[in-house]
Amino acid sequence: MTSARWVAFDTLRAVHDSDAYANLLLPTEIARAGLSGADAGLATELTYGTLRREGTYDAVVADAAGRPAGEIDPVILDALRLGVHQLLSMRIPAHAAVNETVRQVRAAAGPGPARFANAVLRRVSERSPDEWITRIEAGARSDDERLALRYAHPVWVIRAFRRALAAEGRSDELLALLAADNAAPAVTMVALPGLVDVPEGAERTTYSPIGFRHGGGDPTRLVAGSGGRIRVQDEGSQLAALALARAFPVADGERWLDLCAGPGGKTAVLAAEALATGARLEANEVSAARAGLVRDSVSGVPVDVPVSEEDGRTRAAHGRYHRILVDAPCTGLGALRRRPEARWRKTPSDVPELAALQTELLSAAVAALAPGGVVAYVTCSPHLAETAAIVAEVRRASDVELEELNAREVVASLSASPIDLAPPADGSGRAQLWPHRHGTDAMSISLLRRR
Repeated sequence: MTSARWVAFDTLRAVHDSDAYANLLLPTEIARAGLSGADAGLATELTYGTLRREGTYDAVVADAAGRPAGEIDPVILDALRLGVHQLLSMRIPAHAAVNETVRQVRAAAGPGPARFANAVLRRVSERSPDEWITRIEAGARSDDERLALRYAHPVWVIRAFRRALAAEGRSDELLALLAADNAAPAVTMVALPGLVDVPEGAERTTYSPIGFRHGGGDPTRLVAGSGGRIRVQDEGSQLAALALARAFPVADGERWLDLCAGPGGKTAVLAAEALATGARLEANEVSAARAGLVRDSVSGVPVDVPVSEEDGRTRAAHGRYHRILVDAPCTGLGALRRRPEARWRKTPSDVPELAALQTELLSAAVAALAPGGVVAYVTCSPHLAETAAIVAEVRRASDVELEELNAREVVASLSASPIDLAPPADGSGRAQLWPHRHGTDAMSISLLRRR
């Protein structure tokens, strides 16, 4: 039994049993097992690939087992999911995928469950991936359910994506978006501006002027060797931070605030920008653990960035700020490539509670703006209830006179290449990035300026 399969299995168990986050746990498990090279790559593909397509695999397992996936012991089900991923989505010989998974079930649950797993996986191996998709789609009750089974997204997420794309007149891009969510993203890095250059020979990111592609392997050594001035960061996050810092020239003595800073990637970019322009940056993160990550993230920038640990809804009232970033807690539907378990954890009932918090955070930030100050409202979600609706409500209810800047023009002005940012039907200036169109997380960026 290879350690890579056990690392993947243990990570899936932690995700499903303890609500762990795969992107945080898996690197630790890989390091603990001493995996590198091909073995680390196998563990990563097994883990992320299985989590991305979990809904599809559960339907296949249920058909092959003759019972709903929810009635199968969770330990056995996680092993079966890994086995089905190997059979239907990887170039692993069927006999190896079946035998290794059965051995894993026997070690984890005993000989009886191992015989059950063997029977299920042998039935799975009798059909091709296309045949399985056709078979499970036959039981769908609607077109959206068929899409959910084929592309492994919950129906409610598919409908939210469709509405968000339709708001740009791009509803025909839905299938491309769903497919992009199931593809492993390239690792992108950021070279903190003014502190370190993009490494010579590195492939630069298409849009962010401070980003580059990692050539492969573990980026930890590159990050450590730079003293934290080179970091792993999605290109969309880089653009969001730069949109606030470079929306217009920085005046002397500006005071900036990152209101919901954890884990600190955007904070680090803002700190470098503040250092270069003479601005003073403060950060806030209500979670003590995440506040520690923020402090680590800015440790490579030679400037003092005080990090408070307060509720952002009251923290903003500590003064007047010229630039505020509200990177609000959200469903995370824009980062399903990198956090695949989020699609199975979130439900439609999560959205109203998050929207209420987002509205309160943005309202608090708006109230804390100095005259002429700007707030960037950012979510890693394209859901209209978390993006356009929040900005519209805050503008309607605010006692502060606000104008919305054209975030699309700002992003286009700092982009290293022409960027396709479709104007939304509501006439707002919001910029929406997409995995299938830009290769980034689906980051929404709105800029509001106090008159």
